Amino acid sequence: MLRRTYDDQVCSIARTLEVVGERWTLLIVRDALAGVTRFDGFLTCLPIARNVLSDRLTGLVEHGVLERVQYQDRPPRHEYRLTARGRELTPVILALAAWGNRHGSTPTGPTDVAEHVGCGGTVHTQMVCECCEEQLPASKVVRRPAGAATPPRPAER
Repeated sequence: MLRRTYDDQVCSIARTLEVVGERWTLLIVRDALAGVTRFDGFLTCLPIARNVLSDRLTGLVEHGVLERVQYQDRPPRHEYRLTARGRELTPVILALAAWGNRHGSTPTGPTDVAEHVGCGGTVHTQMVCECCEEQLPASKVVRRPAGAATPPRPAER
């Protein structure tokens, strides 16, 4: 049985899931990245209960992913804007979309694509080694505990 939190996990993935791992949360971020800012806008995009949306938005604000900004005085109304921290989730959303397009797309193909605003080119996520700048397939990447001994870099051999 899964626990409700990952508090006892010493893992950056677990800590991240504490912020964005609840049902609906990444879909809210997806829609915010697409320009949705208002509560009713999220309700239009997602088949989500109002109380659940409110809870998820509150959590995203508390974790600094979104900021709640008043846009009208009478009556007071607020919108939710992505913070820099929230925009950093773009590669996560793009990677999930790419995986879904490869392994679960509709019969008519992908439901959307990521495009470069400047030229209209398709944007892809990729893994690049910071040492040699080689693009890597998943089979060439391993995770290890931080601080563990690493093999020497090519220039050091």
